[in-house]
Amino acid sequence: MSTQITVFSLGGTIAMTPGAEGGGVVPTLSGGQLLATVPGLAELDLEIEVRDFRQVPGASLSFDDIRALAAVIHDSDADGVVVTQGTDTIEETAYLLDLLHTGRAPVVVTGAMRNAALAGPDGPANVLAAIQVAADPAARDLGCLVVFADEIHAASRVRKTHSTSVSTFASPNGGVVGHVVEGRPRFLTGSRERVTMRLPAQARFARVALVTAAFGDDGENLRPLANGCDGLVVAAMGVGHVPAAYVDALTFLAERMPVVLTSRTGAGSVLTHTYGYAGSESDLLNRGLISAGFLHPYKARILLTALLTAGASRGEVEETFTRSGAAHA
Repeated sequence: MSTQITVFSLGGTIAMTPGAEGGGVVPTLSGGQLLATVPGLAELDLEIEVRDFRQVPGASLSFDDIRALAAVIHDSDADGVVVTQGTDTIEETAYLLDLLHTGRAPVVVTGAMRNAALAGPDGPANVLAAIQVAADPAARDLGCLVVFADEIHAASRVRKTHSTSVSTFASPNGGVVGHVVEGRPRFLTGSRERVTMRLPAQARFARVALVTAAFGDDGENLRPLANGCDGLVVAAMGVGHVPAAYVDALTFLAERMPVVLTSRTGAGSVLTHTYGYAGSESDLLNRGLISAGFLHPYKARILLTALLTAGASRGEVEETFTRSGAAHA
């Protein structure tokens, strides 16, 4: 029996063509039309099913969309899954899928930076590589992966690092997990510790704010968050530092909700005890903030949202962030 791959199309640049009335490109291509542009599929000994799940820009995907997709994937009997979507949110949606995917079959997310109307669109090559990875037995038990420009990334680490480059995706903390070479996935690392969870199908997603600490900010925008949020992620300076003017507001918020401390730098870990002044990492952790370790702020927001939606206790939130933040070094 040949390997069965299901491709879920969600829209995005990879499915965009010029609009009927001129102007910019919009999502128009179905999954079938997209796969029709991919050379080499006929030579693969695969059964490929295509499902049009959404047809929206990446920026318009929601938590509810990804929860629904994860449920459909859970009920699928495919040997591997490929998801095509807009690149604007891949680093977030792929991590949410990684958290929600409890099966062994690989889930591979890809997209394109150049739409089909441009010279040298990268979508067909990315789809082909993603299907090759999803069909490889070595990808089993690796959770959700992102495949782009023949590189294989762990969803928990991958970042979009350039607004237009076709090699925009990178994994600053730990590097890629593999490459696609001559049509074959070559994995550099094996299975890793993953955090997974199941969410109630109809539960309202928790509201988690993300605030970036900035030079000269007085922190006055922080306190009102207590009335509209269930949790907060702070993208702090350097190794976990904020202006001294933030301290009282963050202390106030940490007494009322989980507040997670991350670094806005994009690579490296939040520290725990190197600095000791007001607004330093040790000061903030002593005031009840939770360290995200190596997790990027965007990933931390996804994880905290999922945990609070699942009804996790304060202790469970802290324990999960300890595991997740350390596992991605």
